[in-house]
Amino acid sequence: MENYRIFDSELDKLAHKVKLMCSQVNHQVIDVIQALNTSDLALAKKVIANDEYINNLDVKIDKLCQKIFALQQPVASDLRYIISALKINNDLERIGDHAVSIAKRIEPLQDYQKLVQELKLEMIGEKTKALFSDVLELVKEHNLEFAERVTTKAEEIKEECREIASKMLTEMMHQSEIVVVAANILIIINLFERISGYSTNIAESISFVVNGEIVKHKK
Repeated sequence: MENYRIFDSELDKLAHKVKLMCSQVNHQVIDVIQALNTSDLALAKKVIANDEYINNLDVKIDKLCQKIFALQQPVASDLRYIISALKINNDLERIGDHAVSIAKRIEPLQDYQKLVQELKLEMIGEKTKALFSDVLELVKEHNLEFAERVTTKAEEIKEECREIASKMLTEMMHQSEIVVVAANILIIINLFERISGYSTNIAESISFVVNGEIVKHKK
């Protein structure tokens, strides 16, 4: 009985840490999008500095999952959550890394705000922020309505990112002087697209926790 109490306590601790991880990554996404939209270099540096905290939390979650596995053999529902927690943690850590990568590319765009506005990077940023707000609610509540919203929004963002990338490549062909800044914009667009992809992964993981069904690669 004592082992079961310890096991349940560790599961609660894991759930808390995963929610905390998601909340911290959400702050990173919000801050980097604001920094990108306003060319706020101080805020961009804050995002970069906060990456260490997220990395440390990532390691703690991995170790806690290993500890829970060592306590006893989890039943099916608990096992699903632990496996999913490991994957969600990895996806969140990658999203945090992408936020940092965007932050590092804000300074070179300072003198090209008109181009950034024309390409509607701000719109993509705001949509990504709204997407991850749904991811946060999904991780907290396990409400699959949010999973559907995440999947739909992620597909929309991916499509718009590809359209912007196509426009940017056309601009590079006609204006060789913007090649360097265009390369940074293309990287940022690619990072937004990857954040959308990892958000979809998290939605699939929560669906697996709730239904026990693997939805990966399903339309």
